Amino acid sequence: MPVADEALATRLADRMLEVERALAGHVRSRAPFVTSAASHLMEAGGKRFRPLLVLLAAETGANPDSDDVITAACVVELTHLASLYHDDVMDEASLRRGAASANARWDNHVAILTGDFLFSKSSELTAELGADAVRIQARTFTRLVEGQIQETVKPGAGEDPLEHYLDVVAGKTGSLIATSARYGARFGGATPEVEEALTAYADIVGTAFQLSDDILDISADAAESGKTPGTDLREGVPTLPVLMARASAGPQDARLLQLLDSDLSDDALHAEALTLLRAHPAVEQARAYVVARAQEAKALLAVVPEGPVRDALAIFADHVATRTT
Repeated sequence: MPVADEALATRLADRMLEVERALAGHVRSRAPFVTSAASHLMEAGGKRFRPLLVLLAAETGANPDSDDVITAACVVELTHLASLYHDDVMDEASLRRGAASANARWDNHVAILTGDFLFSKSSELTAELGADAVRIQARTFTRLVEGQIQETVKPGAGEDPLEHYLDVVAGKTGSLIATSARYGARFGGATPEVEEALTAYADIVGTAFQLSDDILDISADAAESGKTPGTDLREGVPTLPVLMARASAGPQDARLLQLLDSDLSDDALHAEALTLLRAHPAVEQARAYVVARAQEAKALLAVVPEGPVRDALAIFADHVATRTT
């Protein structure tokens, strides 16, 4: 997360060290094997975007150094980590964060149960934050799981595929990021008005973050992004540019539509589809949509006091919309 103010960046870095130390303790079990499995993805790295957002949102309140802020940061990161274990089983993924996924290193049973263990640890910590936090976490988890389930089913008859997909992303990704901002604002002592604004801001930015990934999957250069282009395309996963291309397709797009409905595990067909999609106006349309969502999120920051915290939140919204990695 880009933070221009040096003092704020230093405070956040110091607090993130506290979060990392706390997380290392929370994934420990009395059984060494469970500790090893639960530590696996955490030690592989990750952006730690959600706990960092908790800390940044807390800076809008009177008590940003509250111990509850650290606890809340651990809650959202443990929830996120738990969901990754389950995601990898559903996706039959072999890699996560450059390392073997838990299901590949052990098996699906271990991965699922390790995810359950992390969810339970997250729940224990949430209980320390009080009944309201438990209620917020439960609602967040409901949205997250609903999004995950919706992703496995096709849109119903008469349902807009793009709206269906955006609803999936809002549930799977936006919900926990929104709660990260809510927890930070609440336990940092921000006003209710600021808490609500930051929650809405983060819901939008969280969704935009995933949509940016969609665009990178099509447009990014492998050397720059560190990702293999067209992975979702090859696997037939519907993403924002693909759905927009389908929605706006004309007679000139017949070959692209034919390819999108084909088995793109074939390297030549995959390369042709990626080339056609990169040249399609839908990619720029998708970029414009994400930039517009970022602007919408930034407008919600008007109630946050002017200063480095608001600046950092605004810069981050822009960064999400235009990122290349």
